[in-house]
Amino acid sequence: MKLRVVVLAAAAFGATGSFAAQAPQNAPASSATPAAKTLDPNEVVCEKQEVIGSRLASKRVCMTRSQWADMKAQDRQETERVQTQRGDVSPK
Repeated sequence: MKLRVVVLAAAAFGATGSFAAQAPQNAPASSATPAAKTLDPNEVVCEKQEVIGSRLASKRVCMTRSQWADMKAQDRQETERVQTQRGDVSPK
């Protein structure tokens, strides 16, 4: 029984190793495709977001690419603002 487990594990490891060896060969072809394709800022993109306080519930949020970019920029600015304010607080 133990020999069977070892053989199966070796086969699984060998299979993953062969896929990893093939990845660099396929990577240059796939990385060239997104660079040639320009993304439409008006295209609507939907994203599934988890509902806070629930392990199972999620909601679907749809916005244009430019709206997603604006939202990420605002989140980044808010994070930086909070982090800089936190550093200025000193006990009195």
